[in-house]
Amino acid sequence: MTLATDRLWVMADVHGALGKLRGLLQDAGLTDAEDRWRGGAAHLVFLGDYLDRGPDGAGVIRLIRRLEVGARAAGGQVTALLGNHEVMFLAALRFGAAGEPDRYGFREYWLSNGGQLHDAARLEPADRAWLERRPALARVGRWLLLHADSTLYLHLGGSVDMVNAHVARLLQSPRPEVWGHFASAFADRLAFADVGGAEAARRLLRTFGGQWLAHGHTPIPLLIGQEEAEPVAPLAPVVYAGGQCVALDGGLAYWEAAGLIARLNDRGVAEVVPYRAPGVEPQG
Repeated sequence: MTLATDRLWVMADVHGALGKLRGLLQDAGLTDAEDRWRGGAAHLVFLGDYLDRGPDGAGVIRLIRRLEVGARAAGGQVTALLGNHEVMFLAALRFGAAGEPDRYGFREYWLSNGGQLHDAARLEPADRAWLERRPALARVGRWLLLHADSTLYLHLGGSVDMVNAHVARLLQSPRPEVWGHFASAFADRLAFADVGGAEAARRLLRTFGGQWLAHGHTPIPLLIGQEEAEPVAPLAPVVYAGGQCVALDGGLAYWEAAGLIARLNDRGVAEVVPYRAPGVEPQG
């Protein structure tokens, strides 16, 4: 999946925070107060983790699906990637449905990582089928877009299309050990912040293309070592690993005042829209 656009917006790790997502999309000029697409030819990419932790993962998924249709009609595009929480959720549904023995521990694993039973109850078969079709990688212009700050993707194929085809097969596997291995590997993080992280990022970019990579998965305060308290100022994307990586997980479901959406272009991070509480006027 190699795409191109002049107006690229990226949103990471919504985690069921539907109200905050709606506010961010409106402040970025991508939707109106009725959640209708107003982004024209813009390309909006979600980096995965739509469910869990927050109050309305089902609502997040349905909003994104509506925006896919609205954007396409207006000449724009919405791309929604796969996150590790989608893998946990789908495994729990497949191998540990309510009322059945959780023989492999998938349901317990999902619930212990913020799984919300009301999301499982509210999602319809079409929503589940949509989740199972999520690609793992996208390339847009000079940007490689992915959920996790992990080298997992290098073990799944040698191109964006190969990785996405491999993941599509994994998400249809009837074998619990396949799902268990994938979910465990997908939980890995901080590969680009550790010793050798810049080289790991270079390997991904050499393999899949792009000048920079943008990811979610690891909340920005965790990446910069300030995860213990509520952020005291609006979060900003973190550029690191020799300028090759941009971390975009603004912690929507972790901290009351946190969250962001960013516009990227061929020169880097072009614009950041931070979350603002209802009734608070934007600054600037």
